[in-house]
Amino acid sequence: MRRILPLLSSNHAGGRSALTCRYRCGDACFHEVPNTSGNEYAGDIIAATLSRRSMMRTAAVVTVATAAGGAVVAQNAPSAQAAAVPAAGDARHGGHGGVTDGARGLRFSPVGPNTADKVTVPAGYTQNVVIRWGEPILRGAPAFDADRQTAKAQAGQFGYNNDFLSLLPLHEHGRQVLVANHEYTDEVLMFKGYDAADPTREQVEIAWAAHGLSVVVVQEERKSGRLTPVSRHWLNRRLTATSEFRLTGPAAGSALLKTSADPTGTKVLGTLNNCAGGTTPWGTTLHGEENFNQYFANGTSATDKRYGLTTGATERKWERFDKRFDAAQEPNESHRFGWVVELDPYDPDSTPRKRTALGRFKHEAAQPRLTRDGRPVVYMGDDERFDYFYKFVSSKRMRKGDSRSAREHNLTLLDEGTLYVAKLTGDSPQDVDGTGKLPNDGEFDGSGVWIPLATGDVSHVPGMTAEEVYVFTRLAGDKVGATKMDRPEDVEPSPRTGRVYVALTNNTDRGKAGKPGADEANPRNLNKHGQILELAEHWDDPSADGFAWRLFLVAGDPEDPATYFAGYPKETVSPISCPDNVAFDPHGNLWISTDGAQLGSHDGLFGVATTGERRGELKQFLTVPKGAETCGPIIQDCRVLVAVQHPGEIDGATVEKPASEWPDGPGRIVRPSVVAVYRKDGRDIGV
Repeated sequence: MRRILPLLSSNHAGGRSALTCRYRCGDACFHEVPNTSGNEYAGDIIAATLSRRSMMRTAAVVTVATAAGGAVVAQNAPSAQAAAVPAAGDARHGGHGGVTDGARGLRFSPVGPNTADKVTVPAGYTQNVVIRWGEPILRGAPAFDADRQTAKAQAGQFGYNNDFLSLLPLHEHGRQVLVANHEYTDEVLMFKGYDAADPTREQVEIAWAAHGLSVVVVQEERKSGRLTPVSRHWLNRRLTATSEFRLTGPAAGSALLKTSADPTGTKVLGTLNNCAGGTTPWGTTLHGEENFNQYFANGTSATDKRYGLTTGATERKWERFDKRFDAAQEPNESHRFGWVVELDPYDPDSTPRKRTALGRFKHEAAQPRLTRDGRPVVYMGDDERFDYFYKFVSSKRMRKGDSRSAREHNLTLLDEGTLYVAKLTGDSPQDVDGTGKLPNDGEFDGSGVWIPLATGDVSHVPGMTAEEVYVFTRLAGDKVGATKMDRPEDVEPSPRTGRVYVALTNNTDRGKAGKPGADEANPRNLNKHGQILELAEHWDDPSADGFAWRLFLVAGDPEDPATYFAGYPKETVSPISCPDNVAFDPHGNLWISTDGAQLGSHDGLFGVATTGERRGELKQFLTVPKGAETCGPIIQDCRVLVAVQHPGEIDGATVEKPASEWPDGPGRIVRPSVVAVYRKDGRDIGV
């Protein structure tokens, strides 16, 4: 029997250190849950599934796929027919029968659970650090010096705590454009002798410059997957907490977005807490502003509106140096954060845009796909316990080509359309008691409906204007009865099948006294391992108002009966905990990065087949160093990229007493970095 490593010591929910919780999200898990509405909780919806894991593998396709042409109809929404999510091993998707070493793209020896202070990769693979925090990318920026940091230098250097990554093509031989988010700063691990009670102006301004986004051209080495940065390329760019951004879309110019510094309500300084994101078919990148609330001091019920603003002083004390971070002085400034940012990496002179039509909440990510007539649909999760997931359907069609007129048109696609929130319904709500007991119908699946919130300047939510819907989107979701989820983070549609995968990281408040109980869509009380939902839009139409859903993966130790891997036999799958970001490889496999794993191993990156006979076979590809989180996965034919975020972020660690020696060894400051992994023989990943 396989031994599981002992649990890492942590008193914090989700497995992260107190230091991480302190700087990344302002100790969100230790505050009261912002959502106190009476809406249905998704944990109730999945609870009945765990005792029939083996049935999922052989379950028949639900009614809509039958020869009779029946349809699953969302409860309380007679017009919203939902397509079925086919059972595992559905012959329509083919398979790799007879292959004994994994689905195509996943043929590697799994990395075992470990606590090594390095990036551990499979046998036959190697790696390189592509770029580190502080490396110069702009002309005139100096080399990084941990003892002589300045805000001016940092504004020309790669930012801190890289998260989402995107690689875009470039018409220069062997070169691509790398775009990275910089989610947050951890000043304790950045500055020697840091005094959290009394930071200096220079330290605060360095932190402002270390937030935001980086654009840097990278060079591919011939005959390998190695990447190196091209410093001072004309496309290289830094966007920081003080760069200019533009608010666009239906809420731009609203009185709710105006401040004393910006009476137009359209110009914002900075982007904050950029977590995951997406890459558009028209060549731009999307960046989700997540835990923005922690940067604003002196919040009240009047200024907060269910977003968790700090009631007193903030952790970083930015309000001492700029009044816009003090809600008592600038009550609308926080309304200018929590959006999806769109960036054109090919135009270094362009102003990035915050797209108000996509709603304001703690955006983990935003990943688009196109309808059959070419309109983008963007899927989004709100990373909070008991909050919702959303989609936006544009009313405009994408224009193909790289002409100036096409690019200018495509940069307006996310300003006009309809914003929706999801409501899930189980097939057997009367049978759900929260114990995991199998419903009487013997099935684990359900239907759902997308509830419209606003279209342009028209609100679909009684009692709220359209501007209020966009700025206070969580309140709009409350009012229409959206389904409460277990921290919906990344939401990604498969480019091959069109199915949508929702990473639900965890929710240790599930089932606690006074907290929502079970409905049919999240499996466990005190849910510390998380799960992934799989959705199929009605008739595979992204603009449909209905969908079917089923459980794809319930994370944890495979030896725990309360785990599920799409019906695949669990004897050979890797243990996984706390799914966070997801991405697809060229073969249609889903890759999952983790955040706060609760099984004793460091966080890692995993691949799992989503179709064919090996659907549900999950294999671990890498682990990251001590204290780190695996972020921003990109899986290309020849390489895997990950952002190693907050290495060494362990309670008690400081610059003087580091908890990790990665990436540069003993005596060197710990630096978040981007890593490329590739095969030693130069062949493609996992084939």
